[in-house]
Amino acid sequence: MLLGLTPVVLAAVVVGGYLLGSIAFGVLVTRWGGAGDVRAIGSGNIGATNVLRTGRRDLAALTLLGDAGKGVLAVVVARSLWGETAGALAGGAAFLGHLFPVWLGFKGGKGVATALGIMLAAAWPAGLMALATWLLVLAVFRISSLSALAAAAMSPVYAALIHAAAPVRDLILFAAVLVVLRHRANISRLLSGQEPRVGRRAETSAA
Repeated sequence: MLLGLTPVVLAAVVVGGYLLGSIAFGVLVTRWGGAGDVRAIGSGNIGATNVLRTGRRDLAALTLLGDAGKGVLAVVVARSLWGETAGALAGGAAFLGHLFPVWLGFKGGKGVATALGIMLAAAWPAGLMALATWLLVLAVFRISSLSALAAAAMSPVYAALIHAAAPVRDLILFAAVLVVLRHRANISRLLSGQEPRVGRRAETSAA
């Protein structure tokens, strides 16, 4: 058995988590809400920040809840059935599903909300600290990408501080690294002072 899981269980955890994570709530809710295709708006990103550019806060909120919720669901279901390692694997698979959804040609979002959902389910004290970091930086600087990067950078630290289990620490580190990598263009704009602030219409987006 790999990681204490049978091949069948391992496949169910990884494939199930990935398919759950690949549900593109940003695309679905903007279409159902009559706001068009979010991929043709602003940055083209499928996350809540770009959905907000439709002018529909309700759709952005639904996207945020859906993207975070699928991370929560993946971790909770797998952990309750097969333990901590399975929960971490399912969370990681759901995160990859959001970043690279098969339904959208593997072109997904940047993973901030899904990463937060995974953290809240896997280690809620660390998740709350990451959420607080995100909210604080956003309130001070009004730059979505900067708040996402700050929360991602601090997440592994928070996981270590609460002495999270090894699979959970690995999951959080994995998600944090990928969130930072998905924000490479945003980092370049931050360094050049060209990153837009929340509420300002722009062609490029943050999270």
